[in-house]
Amino acid sequence: MAGYVTRFAPSPTGPLHLGHAFSALTAWQRAGDAGGIALLRIEDLDRSRARAAWEEQIFEDLRWLGLDWPKPVLRQSDRQAAYDAALARLAPFTYPCRCTRADIRAALNAPQEGAMGPDGLIYPGTCRHRSMNEAGPEDTIRLDMAKAMQGVAVSFTETGLQAGQFRYDANHMVQQVGDVILSRRGMGAAYHLAVVVDDAHQGVTEAVRGADLFDATPIHALLVRLLGLPEVRYHHHRLIRDDQGRRLAKRDDARAIATFRQEGATPDDIRRMVGL
Repeated sequence: MAGYVTRFAPSPTGPLHLGHAFSALTAWQRAGDAGGIALLRIEDLDRSRARAAWEEQIFEDLRWLGLDWPKPVLRQSDRQAAYDAALARLAPFTYPCRCTRADIRAALNAPQEGAMGPDGLIYPGTCRHRSMNEAGPEDTIRLDMAKAMQGVAVSFTETGLQAGQFRYDANHMVQQVGDVILSRRGMGAAYHLAVVVDDAHQGVTEAVRGADLFDATPIHALLVRLLGLPEVRYHHHRLIRDDQGRRLAKRDDARAIATFRQEGATPDDIRRMVGL
């Protein structure tokens, strides 16, 4: 596979756990099999939670696993100008929103409302009438999904658990995804916008990530189309779960890579634990 590029993109907000190890090892393995490159990207947009110590721990854990990556590492905190430029290009399809989570819950208290989408409760459109000319620093910026999907469908290629070609029409995107946030107050770009802009900037050809992000992929495919960026393939892999079947989170310190290291585990032990 000529020109293969993938990435592992953790947030420095806690310790890497076995799920992160599986994702990183999978990305590096796919890059190696394709004769390509695996990049490390630090997704530190949430400056209130990101810590330099956690970032250094990421580097230490990955090096211990035997992984290496090109330098310098891209940090999302250095990329606000690129996100602002992308958001400006999307202005015909966006609007400012001042609703709090409590406002959204209150608006969705009717029995037929309250459907869940990739971002949680699907936004009821309270602020959809507002113009971007009204946007202020306290607003979030949302994608008007109905406008964005006029006359188009979105599709992407999946190479992982559900390998195949996936296509979504306007009805699905409006009803099942909704008006997702592209920029959050106090944070700048939201995840959906940043990940698409950064993948294009870094020349990523296949995004390797957990199956929990599969439902967000149509959003990313749509933003790629609206911004005129190169298409990306997606490889969603299985999740590593705890004994109760729950997806591992950063609060699961007992399954942190650093904890296993301190207890004398080897990188091969980690690979066995995650089924590689």
